[in-house]
Amino acid sequence: MYPTPSRYIKPEQWAVTVLRTLDSWWRMLHLVGIALAMAVSPSTYHRANRNATYRYIYTGTWQVLPWFTLLSTLLSLVLIRIVLVTALSYGLSRYALEMMVRVLVLELIPLSAALFVALRAGLAFSGAQLQAEDAAAPDIAQWQQDLVPRVIASAFSVMSLATVSGMIVLLLAYINVYGVTPWGLLDYTRTVGRVFDPAVTLGFALKTLLFGLAVAIIPTAAILESARRNTTLSSTLQPGATRLLFVLVLIEVGALAVKYI
Repeated sequence: MYPTPSRYIKPEQWAVTVLRTLDSWWRMLHLVGIALAMAVSPSTYHRANRNATYRYIYTGTWQVLPWFTLLSTLLSLVLIRIVLVTALSYGLSRYALEMMVRVLVLELIPLSAALFVALRAGLAFSGAQLQAEDAAAPDIAQWQQDLVPRVIASAFSVMSLATVSGMIVLLLAYINVYGVTPWGLLDYTRTVGRVFDPAVTLGFALKTLLFGLAVAIIPTAAILESARRNTTLSSTLQPGATRLLFVLVLIEVGALAVKYI
């Protein structure tokens, strides 16, 4: 006989599980509202919080920027060559540049930046920092000191990594399509400008900002929920990793639906 899985949910517990899941999502959205409200409050930005924000930005952006840029450059160069060779083989070379910009710069680079920040520079809250009573009745001053600087730093990190890597990809795309010559600038700027119209540019910035907020908020909400329920966090998986991946994919799918449907 096969052993019964320990995490099997009995039918009579489905309603409880659904209610608990909805409550978890509601608390996460509530945390988003608190973080945004604190982020726009002038009382948050005293000297200690500003110094904490600078420190998180440095560790979450500047220290990882060279490595992420190098990695994204190598991967983008491979994808650019694949797209260019495939387009030439089918006689579609006139669409190759626009495809590179739309796929790499608008879609893959921001998503990879968000995943990179989530793995490398996500929130570092530990169970010892947030006790169960703090989760039930959080200290606003502590959240202003810990939560807001990390949210700002994570959003800034995702936007910075995506912007720098996107500019390098645009440069690599030009060199691969036109070579090291200034004679392709007119056609290149026309194509890129056609892709980055005001609506697309605004959507790109909004999507990248939402990626940064998701990377900052969701792990924190998972740790707070574990502290409130007195449950032990798994050491093999970042808290909220599954939910974070789901939200990132949901944001990406929503952006694609708004853009192309």
